[in-house]
Amino acid sequence: MHIRPLYDRIIVKRIEQQRQTASGIVIPDTAGEKPEQGEVLAVGPGKLLDNGTVRPLEVKVGDRVLFSKYGGQTVKVEGEELLVLREEDVLGIIEQDAAGAKKAA
Repeated sequence: MHIRPLYDRIIVKRIEQQRQTASGIVIPDTAGEKPEQGEVLAVGPGKLLDNGTVRPLEVKVGDRVLFSKYGGQTVKVEGEELLVLREEDVLGIIEQDAAGAKKAA
């Protein structure tokens, strides 16, 4: 199934990171807070301005973003939990520098 968000909305999949204490105990997802980072899966065409023009969004598919803890609407699509956000709920785009990309490889 393909979802096409409208206007300035984006579809984000939360990035789950395994959390553990300093002593190595793994904290289950039910005990911790939901992550506030995600990968953008789909973006709308842009924000409709008062003068009738459409301003394209800054985020694009594949971006890793930080978003507000209580922003957006959670939906389930084909058993997968996704988040529908407005662009204004995105706090920032996570960019990897060349050094960080080399370390990850």
